[in-house]
Amino acid sequence: MGDEESVLFSNDRFYAAFSGKDFDAMEQLWCWEKVTCVHPGWQPLYGREDVMESWEVILGEESAPNVRCRAPRAAVFGDMATVVCIEELESAFLCATNVFVRKAGSWRLVHHQAGPVNVHPEELPDEPEVAFN
Repeated sequence: MGDEESVLFSNDRFYAAFSGKDFDAMEQLWCWEKVTCVHPGWQPLYGREDVMESWEVILGEESAPNVRCRAPRAAVFGDMATVVCIEELESAFLCATNVFVRKAGSWRLVHHQAGPVNVHPEELPDEPEVAFN
């Protein structure tokens, strides 16, 4: 498996943990150092403790949204990678950026940010794209 595919696999694990409300899986995906997160409408969060606390709150809510990752595109820069994708919720679409670093052979999240985007479902490709063309 190439680097782009490995990053997309880690990105898929992130969305599986999110949709499955699996805090333990979410916690395992995040790096231990210098992480940041910006949830839609939230102030930026700095540091693992605050980021993990936010995920514990979000995933613990009964009303936590079901999220589907659409049209992910990965780019790898040595031991750092980005994935930009569309998050599909029940009633909205968000554009998300996930930043990963390679630690001990695994891709770990160091940053997640999502915000509103004006997109129509028919504009999204059916198959994910790997890397920038």
